[in-house]
Amino acid sequence: MPLSYRAYDLALRCLQGLSPPLGLWNRSKVGRGIRGRIVSGRALRDWGREYREEGRPVAWFHAPSVGESLQARAVMNALMELEPELQLAYTFFSPSAEEMLHRMPIHAGGYLPWDTRPEMGSLLDHLRPDLLAFTKTEVWPILVTEARNRGIPTVLVAATLPPGARRLRGPARRFLAPAFGALDRVLAIAEEDGKRFRRLGVAAEAVEVTGDPAVDSAIGRVEALDEDAPHLHLLRDAERPTVVAGSTWPADEEVLLPALRIVGKEIPGLRVVVAPHEPTPNHVEDLLQGFREMGRSAEPLSRVEEGTVEGEVDDVVVDRVGVLAELYTLGQVAYVGGGFHRHGLHSVLEPAAAGSPVLFGPRHENARAASELVDEGGGSVVRDPESLAEALARWLRDEGAREEASERARRYVERHRGAAVRSAEVLHGLLKERVGSPGKTPPEVQAPE
Repeated sequence: MPLSYRAYDLALRCLQGLSPPLGLWNRSKVGRGIRGRIVSGRALRDWGREYREEGRPVAWFHAPSVGESLQARAVMNALMELEPELQLAYTFFSPSAEEMLHRMPIHAGGYLPWDTRPEMGSLLDHLRPDLLAFTKTEVWPILVTEARNRGIPTVLVAATLPPGARRLRGPARRFLAPAFGALDRVLAIAEEDGKRFRRLGVAAEAVEVTGDPAVDSAIGRVEALDEDAPHLHLLRDAERPTVVAGSTWPADEEVLLPALRIVGKEIPGLRVVVAPHEPTPNHVEDLLQGFREMGRSAEPLSRVEEGTVEGEVDDVVVDRVGVLAELYTLGQVAYVGGGFHRHGLHSVLEPAAAGSPVLFGPRHENARAASELVDEGGGSVVRDPESLAEALARWLRDEGAREEASERARRYVERHRGAAVRSAEVLHGLLKERVGSPGKTPPEVQAPE
C-alpha cells in the first residue's frame, strides 16, 4: 500500500473516531451521512453473515448519488438477466441517494462505510463479493486495495472523466493514480473518457468503451411510466402549453422565474412544472411564492395529487423526489437545472427520452450528452433570462421547429441505447472467470458510435 494511502487510512480512522457525537447532534445531510455509515456497515456485515447464499455469486455496486445509482441500476438489471442467481449489494455515499434503496433490485444496501482498512476489510470478508463495481468516477482507494488483496475483480462502469477534472491534475492525480491503476476494467462512456483514464494510470488493455447506461435508465423509466398515476393524469392537458423544469437550484431559478414572467405574457395558457433538486419545505414555499407574485396560481404537487385544489392551476412545484422522469412527458419543452450552478448540469437524457427539446445553462462541461444534444439540434444553451425566454417562446410557438427538435432528441437517445447490456456482458464475463457460472447467452447489442 502506498505511503499516501497509509496516511489517508490513519486520517480517516481519526475522523471516524470523532464522528459519532457529530452524527448524533447534527441534523444536516452531513449528520445523516455519518449516522448512516455507522448503521449500514453493521447491517451489510450482518447480511453477509446471515443471508449470503453459498453457491450464488455476489456483485457489489457502489454509486455516489442518485444519478450514478440510476446508471448502476440499469447495469444491475441487465446483469441479472444474464445471471439470474446473482445476489446484489449496493452502497452509496450521498444522503440524497437514500431514497434509491427501495428502488434498486438488491438484496442488501446502505451507505458506504468509512474507507479504512478495518471497515473495508471486514465488510469484504463478510460480503465475500465475486465482483466490485464502482460507478462513473468515484473510486475509493482503500476499498480497491483491500479488494485486490483478496483477488476480487474491480470495475468502473459508466466511466466518465471530463477534460478539466481535478483528478487529472497535481496532487489529486498522484494520489488517485494507484487506485485507478489497480482496477481490472474501466468501461468508459466514450473513447475520449477512456484516453483520460489511461492518463490517470489505467492500463490500456483494461479500458473498453461501452457507452452510457444512463441512456438505458432514461428510456426504461419513460417506457415504464403509468399514465394514470395522479401526478400525470391530473396535469395532462393537451390544450395548455407546458414547460417542465427539473433538478433546479436557486441559481437556475434566478434565471428561470424572470424568463417565465416574460413567456407567460406571450404564451396564453402557459403551465409550468418545476422540480427543485432539493425539495425542502422552505425551497418549495419560496418557489410557490415566486409564482404567486407574478399573479399566477401555484400549488405543490402533493395538493394536486390529493385533488383538493379548486380551479385551474398554472404552476406546480414538485415537493417530493422520484417522479421527475415521468413528469418530463407532460412538457412540450424541458429545462434542466445545474447549468448555472457550480456543481454542473444534471442529466438531459430523461427529457430527451421523453421527446422534449431541452434547454440548460452554460456550465455543462461535465455533461457530454448535453453538448452532443446541442450539436444534433435537440437542445440549446441559454445564458440569461432573456435568452431563456426567447428559446422557450420560439419552441412553444413554432410547432414544426419543436417537433423537429423533439425528434432529434429521441433519435439521440435511441442511437445510444444498449450500454447497460454491453456493460453487463463484461461484468458477466468476469463473474464466469471467477465462479464458473454458466449464466445465459447475452443478446447481441450494437457497439456505441
